[in-house]
Amino acid sequence: MKTIRPASALVVSALLAGCTVGPNYSGPPVAAPKAAKAPAFVRAGDAPVAATPPVARWWESLNDTTLTALENRALSANPDLAAAEAKLRQARASLREQKANLLPKGSASALYAHARFPGLDLGSSDSGSGQGGSGSVSDIDLYNLGFDASWEVDIFGGQRRAIEAARATAEGAEASLADAQVSLTAEVAQAYINVRDRQRRIALNQQSIAMQEQMLALTRQRFERGTASRLDVERLSQQLDSTRADVTPLHAELDAYLDELATLTGDEPGALDATMATPAPLPLPPAEVAIGDPAGLLQRRPDIRAAERMLAADTAKIGQAKAAEFPSLSFMGIIGIGGTSPADLTKLDDFTALLAPQLSWSFLDFGRNAAKVKQAEGVRDEAEAKYRSAVLAALRDAEDSLSQFRNRRGTVATLARAKASADETLALSRQRYAAGTSTLIDLLDAERQQVEAEQNLSIAEAGLSGDFVTIQKALGLGWGATEAPR
Repeated sequence: MKTIRPASALVVSALLAGCTVGPNYSGPPVAAPKAAKAPAFVRAGDAPVAATPPVARWWESLNDTTLTALENRALSANPDLAAAEAKLRQARASLREQKANLLPKGSASALYAHARFPGLDLGSSDSGSGQGGSGSVSDIDLYNLGFDASWEVDIFGGQRRAIEAARATAEGAEASLADAQVSLTAEVAQAYINVRDRQRRIALNQQSIAMQEQMLALTRQRFERGTASRLDVERLSQQLDSTRADVTPLHAELDAYLDELATLTGDEPGALDATMATPAPLPLPPAEVAIGDPAGLLQRRPDIRAAERMLAADTAKIGQAKAAEFPSLSFMGIIGIGGTSPADLTKLDDFTALLAPQLSWSFLDFGRNAAKVKQAEGVRDEAEAKYRSAVLAALRDAEDSLSQFRNRRGTVATLARAKASADETLALSRQRYAAGTSTLIDLLDAERQQVEAEQNLSIAEAGLSGDFVTIQKALGLGWGATEAPR
C-alpha cells in the first residue's frame, strides 16, 4: 500500500481549495425597471431643473459663506458622523481578520521547569523488622524551545465566503457613512435656513409692531377728539396684542434652531448665538437645479448602496453556512528542541517533529446545519426585499421633492406679485399723504400691509430653500469618497 506524504497531502488540499459552495452574487435585482430606462424625472413640470449631473457639495450653490463654513465644520466635528466612521473602521478591521483566517497560524514557546521527585531507597533488613530503608529526593531541570503551527484548509470555500461577506459589510459601512453625511449636510442647511428665516420674520414683526403702536396712539388721539369710535381703538389694540403674541414663539424657535445648529457642528448649545446674532439674507436656491437621471440616482444614493452591499453580504453567508455541511481538513505541526540542560538547546540536529493531518465531518447533526442554511437564505431574502424598498423609497423621495419644489415656486411667484402690489400701494399712499389727500393712519395701514406681504413672501422663500435642500437629500448628495477597504 502506497502512503501519501505530507507534501502530497498539501498539494491535494490546495487543489480541493478551488471548490466554493453556495450561490454566487450576481448583482441586485431590478427593482424599478421603468425608472432605470427613463431619461429624466418626467414629472418635474415647469420647475427650473436640468438633467445635468448634480454637484456633490450642493450647498456651495447657495453662495452663503457662513453656511459653507458650518457645513465644513459639521463634516469634521459631528459626533454622529464620528460614530459612523468608527463603525467603518471596525468593519474594515473585521475584513482584515477574515483574510488572516485563511492563512496558517503559528506560535513559539520557551519552557524551563524544575521538578523535585521524592524517592524511596529500599535496602536489606533484619527478618524480624519487617521493613526498613531511607527516603531520597531527585531534582530534574527541563529546557525546551518549541514552534507549532496549524492550518485549516478551506476546501469548500467557507472562509472565502466569510471574506466575501466581510468585504461587502465593509463597503456597506462605507455607504452608511456616506448616508450619514447626506443627512447631516441637509440638517445643517435646513437649520441654517430656519435661523435666517426666523431672524427676518422677527425683524418684520418688530416693524409691524412699531407701526401698529403708532396707529393705535393716533387713533386714541382721534377718539379723545371725538373723530374716532371706541370700536376703532379696541380693534387696533387687539390687532397689536395679536402681533406681539406672534413674536414670542419666533424667538423660541430661533433659540431652538441655533442650538440645533450648534450641536450639529459638534459644539454645545448656545455656542453659535454670538456668531449668528447679526441677521443675514436668506440663502435662495439657484435659478436652475441639476437633478441628473433616475438611473444615476440609483447608483448615487448611499442608502441604496448600503442596502445592496447588505444583500451581497447575506448572499455570501449562505455559502459560509453550506460549507459547514462538508468535511474539514486541518494540519498541525510541532517542532521542539531541548533537554535537561541549557546546552541541549543548541543541538539543532536533535529535535522532535510532528505533522498531524486531521479530517473531521459533523455528518450527524440531526438537521442543525441545514436549519442554519435555511436561516441564512431567509436573511438574504429579507435583505433583497429591503433593497427593493430602498429603491422605491428613493424614487418616491425624488419625485415628491421635485413636485413640492415646483408648487412652492408657484406660491413664491404669487406672493412676490402680492408684495409688488403692496409696494405700489405704499408708494401711492405716501404720495397722497404728502399731497394732503389722505391721513397718516391710512399711510401707516399701507405700511403694515406691505410688511405683512413681505412676511408672507419670506415664509414662502424659506420653504422654497428648504425644498431645495430636500431635493439634494433625495438625490443622495453631500457625501465624499473614503478610502477603499483593504
